[in-house]
Amino acid sequence: MSSVDILVPHLPESVADATVTTWRKRPGDIVKRDEVLVEIETDKVVLEVLAPEEGLLEALLEDEGATVTACQVLGRLRLCKKTGLAQANTSQVQEAMPLYNSTVDLKDKSNAELSPAMRRLISEHDLNPKDIIGSGVSGRMTREDVESYIARSQSATSSFRHRSEKRVPMTRLRKRMAERLLEAKNNIAMLTTFNEVNMQAIIDLRKQYGKAFEKRHGIRLGFMSFYINAVLMALKRFPEVNASLDGDDVVYYNYFDVSIAVSTARGLVTPVLKDIDGLSMADIENKIKELSIKGNDGKLKVEELTGGNFTVTNGGVFGSLMSTPIINPPQSAILGIHAIKYRPMAVHGQVVILPMVYLALSYDHRLIDGKESVSFLITVKEMLEEPNRFLLDV
Repeated sequence: MSSVDILVPHLPESVADATVTTWRKRPGDIVKRDEVLVEIETDKVVLEVLAPEEGLLEALLEDEGATVTACQVLGRLRLCKKTGLAQANTSQVQEAMPLYNSTVDLKDKSNAELSPAMRRLISEHDLNPKDIIGSGVSGRMTREDVESYIARSQSATSSFRHRSEKRVPMTRLRKRMAERLLEAKNNIAMLTTFNEVNMQAIIDLRKQYGKAFEKRHGIRLGFMSFYINAVLMALKRFPEVNASLDGDDVVYYNYFDVSIAVSTARGLVTPVLKDIDGLSMADIENKIKELSIKGNDGKLKVEELTGGNFTVTNGGVFGSLMSTPIINPPQSAILGIHAIKYRPMAVHGQVVILPMVYLALSYDHRLIDGKESVSFLITVKEMLEEPNRFLLDV
């Protein structure tokens, strides 16, 4: 019987290497063609390496945590005839097992069926999946099951808590994010301007048409589609915000790709909504949901993370009332949205309780002047307070 090498796939452009994160199969396991063998992580995405042929996993040549490059050999797969797969004998398994070098014990093979985010959560808290009772379909374990188990364990042991430390390496994604944020802070003349928005009109629209919208389009009418449309109108009016610096040149984009910040177990990622001027409200809501699910499952593709001329980050979903977001280079601006809070406001000489939200626009002062930045934010404010402007383009 012959063997084939399991290779690291070609890595995305500008990515030099990757880290082996999780072996989904062990030496001696029989695998089918295109079955996931191992996951590797770059500073952008998690890639799944598939079995090139049907056979028996003979050896793992790179441990979890190892740094690898494109086309490097990760392991070997022994090819077997289809009739021999079901009859793989114990000697084959025992022969392959000594070559297993992984330092991480999955504890339970069902753990391999979980998403990368779930496995990382279990690993970080050093849990045994066998101890967690699943509440999903057919007893499948959910993220809520894991978090509830952690909370119960911490509560039960609080009286016996002692001082301790735990040291874990940063993920490649978080390291790269830290580098980019530090680069932005050190190399960009960043300034932030603020404004506040009365969200009553949008709240009324959602109450009036929310059920009909969901029935027709199969998706909830959220706030993000309104924010994205308001940003689109402002980008059209202020091209400097939809531009970037490239050396001594200013690059103006005649298309509108907006990055949205998504918080995941691996860190913050910014997938891109492309050509938002061609998307309906339902398209935007569906696309945001799709990208968020992929982000949490570690399934975002490189092309879904590439590009973006402007970023929208919604810290309000976590309760943030005010922040100064950091620009995502090479972009020139980022809009921070915060929690909607009912506050007393003076309207026509009277105090009225209104749902208000603070907006923060951080911008590169080398390219965008104060007048343009303030005017951009006021445009976003006007569009949100009078959403009928979307239809009339006024």
